[in-house]
Amino acid sequence: MTGLKTGLLVGAMLAATIGAAAAQPLTVVELFTSQGCSSCPPANANLIKVKDQPGVLALSFNVTYWDYLGWRDTFGRKEFTDRQVTYEPPLGRDGPFTPQVVVNGSHDAVGAAPGEIQGLIANSGHPQGPELSLGQGKVSIGAGKAPGGGADIWLVRYNKGVVEVPVARGENTGRTLPHANVVHALTRLGSWNGEATTLPLPAASGGLSTAVLVQAPRGGPILAAAAN
Repeated sequence: MTGLKTGLLVGAMLAATIGAAAAQPLTVVELFTSQGCSSCPPANANLIKVKDQPGVLALSFNVTYWDYLGWRDTFGRKEFTDRQVTYEPPLGRDGPFTPQVVVNGSHDAVGAAPGEIQGLIANSGHPQGPELSLGQGKVSIGAGKAPGGGADIWLVRYNKGVVEVPVARGENTGRTLPHANVVHALTRLGSWNGEATTLPLPAASGGLSTAVLVQAPRGGPILAAAAN
């Protein structure tokens, strides 16, 4: 009987530890990059260095506005460009540029210098929003204080890991560029008004991983994030 009690106690402690880890707030690091940008490879490399850091959700958003230089970015999408453009006024920027790293939707840097992304993570803190969890085909958001007009709920599908892309034209002709956690789709699921909310979570396809962001509207701060 003593052995059984000990086993149950250890199991409960392990479950609590796993639960605490799962509830750890995530720092969201978004790199806006382009395969047609000769300044971007150092920032790509810096993102790779932090992508497996505990408590960090690193995402590569490939933009489209350098496609005219001769190489159409294989991961570029207009909605990723639109996301970056939306960030610029709140961040005090005149317009989009690459590379650009945005942390938690509220701090930014070029991200190409050694240790620059790590420094931005260290100085940005964690989102201070509602509890957020993914599981059993749903997104669960706890109660809390929402911004005026509510917050956006974003569904992110990304390829977890590093992929190498050979570039045949443009500024990076002849180079093979590594990319970390490349985003393939960004969809607005709905809004959060401060009340506890549950939304259906569509199943992922093509081996993609899932992240959900709760974010103040119009390029505001990220309030909460979760990934599977």
